[in-house]
Amino acid sequence: MIRTLFKWPALAAGCGAALTISLLAMLEQYGSEWFSQEQIWLMAPFGATMVLLFALPDSPLAQPRNIIAGHIMTTAIGLAVMGLVGVSFWSLGLAVGLAISLMMLTGTVHPPAGANPLLVMMTGLPLSFVMTPVATGVLLIVLMGWVWHRLIMKRQYPVRWW
Repeated sequence: MIRTLFKWPALAAGCGAALTISLLAMLEQYGSEWFSQEQIWLMAPFGATMVLLFALPDSPLAQPRNIIAGHIMTTAIGLAVMGLVGVSFWSLGLAVGLAISLMMLTGTVHPPAGANPLLVMMTGLPLSFVMTPVATGVLLIVLMGWVWHRLIMKRQYPVRWW
């Protein structure tokens, strides 16, 4: 099976992404039994993160620093803008613009994270969203990427940690 994956990079990338998203979905489904509380572990931008992490793992956009900092910072920006000025057509644009600028200034550009301000603002998510699913989710995603690429695919990942 693993030898087949080496011959078919698209299949390997799809399998790595499927396992990672399935793990997060399992934690969401059974988390209340295991952790005595319901927690969100999935969000749509994580699907786009899978494309970079498993299909383009050498890309600067797929490195742990970019995945972790990009998602956390942009979520925090969305929550801050929502808390300070509310949600309107201009504040949605402001939050996305600030998120992109901050990712560029800090060298942590991760395109899927650009959706996070919209996600939190359009759904009115609470401050705790930064921790779960964002921070815990991205840490688990990076760990799964490391396990998949290093231990299963026998290739270098990440190119750089931070």
